Amino acid sequence: MANSGTVKRHTFGVLLIIVASAGFGTLAIFGKFAEAAGLNTTTLLAFRFTIAAGLLWIGLAVLGRARRLPPGQLKVAFALGVLYASFSALFFWALLYIPAGVAAIAFYTYPAYVYAISVSFLNEQLTRLKLIALVVAVVGVALIVGGDTVSIDPFGISLILLAALGYALYIAGSRAALGSIAPDLLAGVVLIATSISFAGFGLVSGRLFVPVGGQQWGIILGIAVVGTALPIFLYVTGLEHIEASQASILGTAEPLVTVILGVALLDEVVTPAVAVGGALVLLGVALIQTDAAGEVRTPQ
Repeated sequence: MANSGTVKRHTFGVLLIIVASAGFGTLAIFGKFAEAAGLNTTTLLAFRFTIAAGLLWIGLAVLGRARRLPPGQLKVAFALGVLYASFSALFFWALLYIPAGVAAIAFYTYPAYVYAISVSFLNEQLTRLKLIALVVAVVGVALIVGGDTVSIDPFGISLILLAALGYALYIAGSRAALGSIAPDLLAGVVLIATSISFAGFGLVSGRLFVPVGGQQWGIILGIAVVGTALPIFLYVTGLEHIEASQASILGTAEPLVTVILGVALLDEVVTPAVAVGGALVLLGVALIQTDAAGEVRTPQ
């Protein structure tokens, strides 16, 4: 009976992570919809993170997991939130130049950055397998960038790779913070800090406005609920049932979902070079993550 219960918990955890990854995979699609609907990045992300933060904290309160962080931990979480806002802005800025599917695949190189940072600054051992994985992922990105010079804008790819680097720095910082802060609480405070960052920037720059019409509000609610709050909650819950390394590998479903939705909803074309490059990126990431440490998963 105990073994049967363990298997069921593991299966449940796997399903939660897959659904969460699919939710994260809608982010770039909503970004493209927002562009077509006249929503600028600042307004989209300010409302997205404000609504998502509110929903996540409501969920934590219902489950009895909401609590106030000590001042020192709060400062760390807010600092991570500001970093989060920075790379999130880069990601959605890049969507103005490159297809959603390509953006998702290129962004998913972040585990390679995480590993490089861990080896360089956190005394993690450089293994032959992971070195091969890094090379495979880099070759994959090179194929994506060089395989279609018409629709793949190098500037957009540069923005995405900078966003991936920012996310890697965020993960490195969050891993250190997880020694004293629960993952769900850290994600909740990060969302608050991120929403404050975008709202503040929007007010100062004059780029923040109240969305109008059902189309704009539908996009904002979609990205806040389907692409942010719900997948974060499912991902954190899933980590209670399976190991973080397994969750990271299952997360490779995220860019695949983006590519499929991009083809189905945005008429994006996946060239052979992008398909092969994307497969190499996902293969490299899967190899790197086979024995990866835990991380706090929040959307870009």
